[in-house]
Amino acid sequence: MEMKKRLTLELRNKKPGEVKELVLDNCRSDDGKIVGLSSDFENLEFLSMININLLSVSNLPKLNKLRKLELSDNRISGGLEVLAERTPNLTHLNLSGNKIKDINTLEPLKKLPNLHSLDLFNCEVTMLINYRESVFTLLPQLTYLDGFDADDQEAPDSDPEADGDGLEDEYENGEGEEEDDDDDEDDLDEEVIDDEEDEDDDLEGEEEEDGVDDEEKADGGCCGEEDEEEDGEDDEEDEADDDLPRGEKRKRNLEDEGEEDAEEEEDDEDD
Repeated sequence: MEMKKRLTLELRNKKPGEVKELVLDNCRSDDGKIVGLSSDFENLEFLSMININLLSVSNLPKLNKLRKLELSDNRISGGLEVLAERTPNLTHLNLSGNKIKDINTLEPLKKLPNLHSLDLFNCEVTMLINYRESVFTLLPQLTYLDGFDADDQEAPDSDPEADGDGLEDEYENGEGEEEDDDDDEDDLDEEVIDDEEDEDDDLEGEEEEDGVDDEEKADGGCCGEEDEEEDGEDDEEDEADDDLPRGEKRKRNLEDEGEEDAEEEEDDEDD
């Protein structure tokens, strides 16, 4: 895809002044030069033009707010003074895979006071003796060269300024709030469980009391049945006496009385 057409697609009906990030990777530049990009992109902070067959950055417009420029896998061999003139606030520059051969080619970058990360992977200049020491000496403002500082300490995965670390902080704070919410939910769950256990204990106590009452009732019922049986026996005896003829009933009563008198006399004799 041609660079102009790609640029139009990337705008997506936005005005150039509204764009902060622009990616034009793998499109075709005209004659190895930047086409379609203008100073109307005044708020542009990130620009990527990887593998677009660039030979020169001479057509790069004035972009005062640009901080990160990706130009890897092109055929740039010099002319870096344009960057110092038109991107004065640049902090990150990636020239990996280009045709840079000499340390002196990098000298214009001395005029970029905020430049602290430079990548030159797969450039011939990296094959020179004392390459790293020479570059750090030439560009004292640099912190990282090819991903490592002067003490061979690796650069962090993301740069706070260039990659918007503030958003990560907000996200982490959001995670902290979510953790607090989770803790609150756990406390509530524990309270609910305690309440349920108390309710279960109360129910068990009530069931035990009901069981005792039922046993008492059952015992009462048994006693009641025994009493009823005794009363029934007495009633049966009375009914049997009633069925006897009057003379036999009286005789039976006299016999009972005689038996009682005989028992009394035996008791007196014993005395």
